[in-house]
Amino acid sequence: MPSSSPPHLFIFGLGYCGEALAQRQRQLGWRVSGTSRNRALVAELQAGGIKAIAIEEEAASRAVIEALAEATHLLSSVPPDAEGDPILRLYGEAIGAAPRLSWIGYLSTTGVYGDHGSGWVDEDTPPAPSSARSRRRLAAEQAWRALQREAGGPSVQVFRLAGIYGPGRNPLEALRAGRARRIVKRGQVFCRIHLEDIVTVLQASMARPRPGAIYNLADDEPADPAEVIAYAARLLGQEPPPAIPFEEAELSPLARSFYADNRRVANQRIKEELGVQLKYPSYRKGLQALRAKSASPPSF
Repeated sequence: MPSSSPPHLFIFGLGYCGEALAQRQRQLGWRVSGTSRNRALVAELQAGGIKAIAIEEEAASRAVIEALAEATHLLSSVPPDAEGDPILRLYGEAIGAAPRLSWIGYLSTTGVYGDHGSGWVDEDTPPAPSSARSRRRLAAEQAWRALQREAGGPSVQVFRLAGIYGPGRNPLEALRAGRARRIVKRGQVFCRIHLEDIVTVLQASMARPRPGAIYNLADDEPADPAEVIAYAARLLGQEPPPAIPFEEAELSPLARSFYADNRRVANQRIKEELGVQLKYPSYRKGLQALRAKSASPPSF
């Protein structure tokens, strides 16, 4: 008898997280396809065996609709816009009709919880987004989860991500580039999650789907962002940037908005329900590994 075809993962938004998951699943023998608006990246991914499709925001792509009809798993990392979720707007009908889909994942943000004065939140904490950006995210979560309720649709999982860091996107790189600032706001903590741990959680959910599940993706140690910059500087053997009081910092409206919310994000559900053991349970572990990798000689 012929062997069954491998699983087919379709990713809306082959960006930092989407590409990392795509590469991991390719190594496992999965078919992987997805979208990007970056045509140079599309060509690069296609050369690496990922069926990347260049798309525009204004109109649905026939190639995407055809790929969705074959997909068994679907991930969206595309943020909402002022009118709602652009993927559901253009492809909601095709997603709902996809005959093979068994798992859908939507990447959201812990920003939907709003401000909790450095207190803890978990997945059962009622969302209370404090910015328009986070309110749009919550509305997008609800729209994706509604797919599951319509005619017994596929299992939908929402992943609320803390601050993402990893190769090429971390405080070490910011310090090397001279972009890092050590902004001090008393009592402020941020939560983080390493790229590798994000992919591990997504894989665990695909192996063990739970319809309607919501998962927080954060490490074990919420931390003062100024302390993280200082620690990264020590790893590089350099003096940290001077401390800048938050009240005196020149920040863009977007950057300032991140300091408006203050919370600690609990991550027990990914451990207890999905059996995930974080490879980088603290920013120290993550930055140590990134520093060691950057210090290693290249292999030929």
